[in-house]
Amino acid sequence: MAGPNGMPPPEPGRGLFQSLQRLLATLLEIVQVRLDLIANEFEQEKLRIFDALVWAGVALLFIALGLLLGVAMLVALTPETWRPLVLALLTLGCLGTGAYMFNEARRRLANPAGALPDSRAELAQDRAGLDPTPPA
Repeated sequence: MAGPNGMPPPEPGRGLFQSLQRLLATLLEIVQVRLDLIANEFEQEKLRIFDALVWAGVALLFIALGLLLGVAMLVALTPETWRPLVLALLTLGCLGTGAYMFNEARRRLANPAGALPDSRAELAQDRAGLDPTPPA
């Protein structure tokens, strides 16, 4: 027996089962997308932290080199007129470079949005979409 639109009527319980299957498939897809997003953000955080650590390591190297050159400048204070000036400029250059790189590493580690901002925004959007009360 055909239904009003020419199609056979659905079997009892079959429409509900298909609806539940689609709902479950949709929920699993949402969970998979969210997990992929979180994994991607963790990878970005890992690369950002590694980058900042490299900058901090190079900054420490230049600071150590600057201190070494500063001590060498004290030792090299001899009557020769240009030797202290050259060592002083090298020392200031290394210390300045180290300070710049240290500040750059701190800037790269600073994240004003907090951890996983995209995932939190997507989850807030999901939660707002599931909220039964319409926005006023």
